[in-house]
Amino acid sequence: MAAYLIRRLIQSALILLGVSFITFFLLFVLPADPVRQIAGRSATAETVENIRQQLGLDKPFIVQYGRYLGALLQGDMGRSYLQKTEVADLILSRLPATLLLMLGAIVCELLLGLTMGIVAALWRGRALDQTLMVTSFVTVSAPQFVVSLLLLYVFAVKLGWFPIGGYGTFAHLVLPAVTLGILGSGWYSRMMRSSMIDVLRADYIRTARAKGLTRARIVLRHALPNAILPVIAMIGIDIGIFMGGIVVVESVFGWPGIGQLAWQAIQRVDIPIIMGVTLVSAFAIVLGNLLADLIAPLIDPRIRLR
Repeated sequence: MAAYLIRRLIQSALILLGVSFITFFLLFVLPADPVRQIAGRSATAETVENIRQQLGLDKPFIVQYGRYLGALLQGDMGRSYLQKTEVADLILSRLPATLLLMLGAIVCELLLGLTMGIVAALWRGRALDQTLMVTSFVTVSAPQFVVSLLLLYVFAVKLGWFPIGGYGTFAHLVLPAVTLGILGSGWYSRMMRSSMIDVLRADYIRTARAKGLTRARIVLRHALPNAILPVIAMIGIDIGIFMGGIVVVESVFGWPGIGQLAWQAIQRVDIPIIMGVTLVSAFAIVLGNLLADLIAPLIDPRIRLR
């Protein structure tokens, strides 16, 4: 286990290094000039050049990246060009809202997706199976803003069950979490259906049936723990996606998460914030995948970490 963790940590560090290099390079060659955003349209050429020198943006790419990487290794993610605030502080201020929405969305995804996938597998080839798979295709294909606005209009504007937007109470969480749950449930249902069908064909399932075990016991005790393994890997990926922020959903519901922070930074070419959010998202994906790999042997003891 120790050797596996060390190897994975080294791989994770290399992945994060690659992500930081590629992101920094893309921002370096970006046609937009962050200095112009800071100085304003009426700034003189001399003012623009002074700001560029102060920020170190007049240096070659390798020098700029080296300075950024050196500061990052010391825990310094830089300062926002426009907000004049530490990037780490800005991200940490949005982190509670992002984590709360991530947790709510994953719970909704699993409740909807796993239920649909299990039911579809048990009634494979029948009308219910086809209906659920068509539904999953629709949820996967539906644009985020359409689902967001539809739920907002029906349940907040017309029925008045939930607030139109904002953050702070459980009622504020329901609509954005359900929106993301609906959008992501299609992937989970299709994955769960395929995995469950394969497991239900296994010899030990036939043996369990021959012993006279009830259908519920066979599904919940024997089939589900093995069929759910691919889903755990998907959860690890979702953690990274949600940590990076869901810009459309957060904008529609006025949710103050990392997604809104990233979108504002992109509009203003605020490079330190863009870099910070990208690295946090990459770290969350790496961490999510590592946790998924560590949890898998707990569910299925036959899996060995090597």
